[in-house]
Order: sequence, then structure tokens, then C-alpha cells
Amino acid sequence: MNDYNEIAQKIKDADAILIGASNGLSITEGLNLFADDEAFENLFRDYKEKYGFRKILDGFFFRWNKQEEKWGFFSRLVNHYSGNYTTSSVMEDLKTIVGDKPYFILTSNGEGHFEMSGFEPQRVYELEGNWIELRCSRLCHDKTYPALPIIRKLAEVEKNGLVSSEFLPKCPVCGAAMDLYNAQPPKQEVQMEWEKFCKDFHNKKIVILELGIGWRNQLIKAPLMRMTANEPHATYITINLGEVYIPDNIKDTSYGLDGYLSDHLNKIKQAMVTK
Repeated sequence: MNDYNEIAQKIKDADAILIGASNGLSITEGLNLFADDEAFENLFRDYKEKYGFRKILDGFFFRWNKQEEKWGFFSRLVNHYSGNYTTSSVMEDLKTIVGDKPYFILTSNGEGHFEMSGFEPQRVYELEGNWIELRCSRLCHDKTYPALPIIRKLAEVEKNGLVSSEFLPKCPVCGAAMDLYNAQPPKQEVQMEWEKFCKDFHNKKIVILELGIGWRNQLIKAPLMRMTANEPHATYITINLGEVYIPDNIKDTSYGLDGYLSDHLNKIKQAMVTK
């Protein structure tokens, strides 16, 4: 059902909005972790030739021999997609849709675009970590540190896929190597905000807005569908290109929109503005 006016009214009537986002949103913004496309060729042609990479994700699972190599790859990646990021039209439309309603975001995306677009960090649960913070690789303490100032410097000195050892990020407490933030264990303030959201809006009107999540991504999709089934006043809206899955037990309270996120979000926004 592509009734944008009806969806817009559901959002307007909602007490809160729960957003789930995965690769489809990143792809809409120009970042595809899985594709050997023109963007990958332009940014990582040398890694294809030297290491045989065929997609960005290969770099995440590669067993780097040296920290200088590892940070050569990640400084180039993060600086390009996060250090140089400006808020996309998709994020602008999403912010308009959310408006001033209470919200929470569950995402497996790690590029930090939600935070950089103005969404509050404590309301963004990045289940697989992010690229815009650093944490001690030994986890000697829980604090995270802003990554982008360091990443920009590493990107400046990166040459032929390497950065000099003198620039490698070190833990300020124990001196161990720093890693990009991994979500285990989850941040306490985010976990507390998530628990509070679930408690505050239990039995209330919740719109669950699912952006670019395929049926295989059960990390996010399963709990969103389960919440829809368990909350008597929940509305489930899933938007994905070529793959829209809604189980029978929640189909009466759900909307499935097949197509580009940019198109559907913009039409929902327009319906909300004009309704």
C-alpha cells in the first residue's frame, strides 16, 4: 500500500518514532560496502591490485600484517565517507519527518552519518560500532575518543596505502594501539536511553520506520517486527529496494514500500508538510 497521506497521518499521530537503518540507507547516500563499483574503483584501485579486494568490506576482515597498512586503508575510507560528509537530502527529509517527536535509532551502519546530520548521539544505537570514534584495542577502559581529527591527519600523510608509525593512534592510558569503536560492550548511556524509550512508550502509539533492511538482517529486523507484534498501537513501515518483507502476523498494521529510500522518504515528507 503506497498511501503516503495515510502514512503521514500515522507519523503525525505517533507518540514516538523508532528508526531502524541498515545498508540500504548507506547505499542511498553513496556508500556501498558490498559493491565493486566505480566509487570503489576510484578510491581503492591500488588495494584491488595489491590485496585482491573486491569491495570495501574486504578491508574490514583482512588480516593486516602492520598497523601502518591497516590505518592506511581505514584513514582513506573514513576520511572520504565520514570526514568529508555533508548532510544528504535523505537525512534532511528524515529529520523533517521526525520533527520534534521523541525518537530512537537502531542501526548497523557505522559511518556516523546520523550524528553528523544532527541526530542526538545518545539516541543512536550503533549495534556494530562506528568509524567516528576510537577505543583502546585492549579495552583497558571504556571511554571513546573522537576519531575524525586523527583520521584527517592520517589521510594527509597516507602514501601508497601506508601511514608512518609515528602517526599511529595510541591509547592515552595504556599506550596500546587504538581501534575504531566496536559496539561491545555497548555504551552505557545509549543502552540506558534505549531501555527508557521502550519503557516510556510501551502501549503507546509508536511508528517503526525501517530503512533499507533486507530480510537477512535479523539483527535489526527481527526485534523491530517483534516489537510491532507486541505493541498494540504500533505501526510498521518498511522501505527497501526490491525486497519488502512483512510477516502475516503484523501485515494489518504495516506498510511496505518497494523502491528507493530517497523517493519514498521525500514523498512521505511532502505528504506531512501539505496534509
